[in-house]
Amino acid sequence: MLVWEKKLSIMKLRSVKKTLLCALLLALSLGATAQDNTGYGANDDQFKSLAEEVVKLKKSNDKFNVYFNYAASAQLDQDASKDWSSHFANRQLRIEVKGHLTDQLYYRFRHHLNKSNGATSEDNFAKATDLMMLGYKVSDAWRVELGKMGQIWGGFEYDENPLFIYQYSDFLSQMDIFVAGVTVAYTPTPTQEFAFEVSNSHSNKFADIYGENAMYEDGNGLNLKPLKPSRHPLTYIVNWNGSFFGDKLQTRWACGIQGEARKKYSRMVILGQRLNLEKLQCYFDYVGSSDGVDRSGIASKDMQTASPNVYSNNVWAAGVHYNTFVTKINWQFTPRWNLMVKGMYETVNAKNIPSLKDYRKSYGYVGSVEYYPIKSQDLRVFLAYIDKKVRFTELSGLSNYNTNRIELGFMYRIKAY
Repeated sequence: MLVWEKKLSIMKLRSVKKTLLCALLLALSLGATAQDNTGYGANDDQFKSLAEEVVKLKKSNDKFNVYFNYAASAQLDQDASKDWSSHFANRQLRIEVKGHLTDQLYYRFRHHLNKSNGATSEDNFAKATDLMMLGYKVSDAWRVELGKMGQIWGGFEYDENPLFIYQYSDFLSQMDIFVAGVTVAYTPTPTQEFAFEVSNSHSNKFADIYGENAMYEDGNGLNLKPLKPSRHPLTYIVNWNGSFFGDKLQTRWACGIQGEARKKYSRMVILGQRLNLEKLQCYFDYVGSSDGVDRSGIASKDMQTASPNVYSNNVWAAGVHYNTFVTKINWQFTPRWNLMVKGMYETVNAKNIPSLKDYRKSYGYVGSVEYYPIKSQDLRVFLAYIDKKVRFTELSGLSNYNTNRIELGFMYRIKAY
């Protein structure tokens, strides 16, 4: 009798430990906060969750899924002065919670754990919160999404999970894309999707972006005019996502217009196409932007640092054109190994402003070798090299520079539950 009681006691103790461990995993999932770019194309189903790995907990539904996005590395940097320095860096730390509450209703929340949690002035969300959206599937063909979300611009660099991006192109790194809005999507066939979105142009109000008493240059550097807030600072985007030849060729195209200031708009087109083979994936993106007032701020900030200074902090360039070309190749040359090569070329031009006429060209190069040590986990260990060259015209008053970076680290999309 004592033997059976002892066995029963041990079984109860194991059950309690299992329950406590499960509760701990759930508490970790609920107590943190998260991020990711748009990343809707990620296939998370092939990886096991920690709850399944550790406590053998099998899920019976898709209502609650938790992910931690974490990347860290040892970095060796060469700055524009050609001086080398070294340090350790936490590149990404985000939590994501998503799921389908019913066959029709779904949600997604993603938040940075290493960004400010102060509410922004326009939509009252924190900058740290990328996504807090609800979606409703009206039918097999139609769905509606609303809340804070990533704008539905095209391109594959734009859509990729930021966790796996070593270096963005200059233009995309300056985009303000996580804003409140509403999206309507129509999927007439499983391989074709069309969407329309209306959202805020920015997460902050005009004065917080452009500054008090903001001005813009009207052509010669001397004729400055006041920038006035737009009455309707909204963004309108039309998007098409296509799949052809058994998903071997994919497209992500979009165009849109954004209200920046009174009678000043930003017009943009992003065309992304991707070759998706079993062991080789390659995409090519084009981004073209024509800004009535310099939305990304690259040209304006360059002029603020020019010698001699051309702009003060509240003066912005007008009529600025950006062109960005990005290509990236992933090759799984042997099981659990991936070779990645990425190239970027970008130009900036404001032809009506003498100092900004075709004044900037930048070149970016990224190469990495990635190893996936555990088949059931989205974990990769990497060695990467990142190079950037920026060239300016003499008239701009800016100096050419190069930067280099070497990284050794890991990236881990932890599926907690």
